[in-house]
This record gives sequence, structure tokens and C-alpha cells, in this order.
Amino acid sequence: MQKKIQSAPTIVYPESDGKPMAETDVHRKLMMDSISILENHFKYQNDVYVSGNLLMYYEKGDPRKSISPDVFVVFGVEKKLRNTYLTWAEANTPDFVLEVASPSTFQKDIGEKKELYASVLRVNEYYIYDPLGQIATSFIGYRLIDGVYQEIEFVNNRLPSVVLGLELGERDGELRLYNPNISQWLQTPSEQAEDAEARAENAEERAQQEANARQNAEERAQQEIIARQNAEAELANALAEIERLRAER
Repeated sequence: MQKKIQSAPTIVYPESDGKPMAETDVHRKLMMDSISILENHFKYQNDVYVSGNLLMYYEKGDPRKSISPDVFVVFGVEKKLRNTYLTWAEANTPDFVLEVASPSTFQKDIGEKKELYASVLRVNEYYIYDPLGQIATSFIGYRLIDGVYQEIEFVNNRLPSVVLGLELGERDGELRLYNPNISQWLQTPSEQAEDAEARAENAEERAQQEANARQNAEERAQQEIIARQNAEAELANALAEIERLRAER
């Protein structure tokens, strides 16, 4: 009896690991804000991909070999929407990773993940931040040098990121990104929209004030014209009276 030829089983790389996106609203907000800020900062560079909480597979043929960085940036790959990130199908692995830590994740962040990012994915810069300050070392960054992570030194209370050209630091108790080239903290798109709305309201208010000032100036000018006309009429009447009195003599 002739055996049937069967096709090789298709390997499925799931798009979810069933784990929640973040432990708390604070963690979730920090992740979303960081992704939004970075997406906005690199929006005009088509070869910079910003994402987070996306399953990344790093060994072809083994769906168990995956990790989901909270925030990551990859240079030299197409900016497009992805269901998963397959490292062997892309031109590069992440250049920047930020993990938003908590007491329950810190040991994995500082141990297993750190080793994976350094030795397998070759992530140039890796940062760990605890937004609730529950960990003794709540903010730390590493840079890959000769295949080994070296701790990044703080400069002006911020950690400089060479790959991003930005600095990570706390502003009003929250982790934010600072652009040293323009000496400004980067805003989220919603903050930019709020500022734009505030500027528009201020511009409208200034325009209204200028319009009121012009109207007041026009009213004053009209009053001056009327006052001058009245003065000229009074002068004409006075001169006429003088002429009349002279004629009676």
C-alpha cells in the first residue's frame, strides 16, 4: 500500500501570550505615553519602528522563544503595522528597550531579560524603570559594549540615550524623554494638542483684545472729530457775534 505524503505541520507564532498588558494603570499609562512620544518623535523617519507589548520571536521554528518588551525601538526596518515581530524576517533587532518594572517583574527584568537582550537580541540600550518607586534601584540603564552591558551614568539627573539622541529622566515624578538639542521635554500627542488648543485660545483672546482696542481707538477718534467740529462751530459763532457787535457801533 502506497503511503500518503503529508505536508509538514505549520508553525504558529501566537499574537498573544495571554498575559495582561501592564500591572497597574500607572504602568500602562507610562508604556502608552512612551510609545506615543517616540512614535511622534520619529514620525518622519520611515525606517524607524516604534512599538511595545508586542510578541517578539527570536528563534525560527520555536514559538516558545519569545519575549514582549514593554517599549522598544528598531532602526533600519520598515515603519508598518505588525502582528508579531519575527527577528529572522526583519533587518534588525531592537536598538532600544524599556521595561516598566514592578517588584514582581524586577528579578526577571534584571536577570533573564537582561541576559537575553545582551547575548541573543543584542539590544544596544536597555532601561528598567519602576514608576511606583517600590524597587531599591527604580531607574537604571545599560549600554552594550563589546557584548556586555555597562551601566549608564546619570547626567543632570537623566540617562543619555545614544541610540535615540534623547535623555530619559523624571519630570514631575514621571519618566519622560528630553531632547538636549532643543532643551525641551518631549510631549505626548495629547499634550501637544492641549498646548495647541491653549495657544489657539490665547491667540483668539489677543485678537479680540486687539479688535476691542481698535474699536476703542475708532470711537475716541470719532469723539475727537465731533469735539473739533463743535469747537469750530463755537468759534464761528463767536466770530459772528463779534462782527455783529462791531457793526452796531
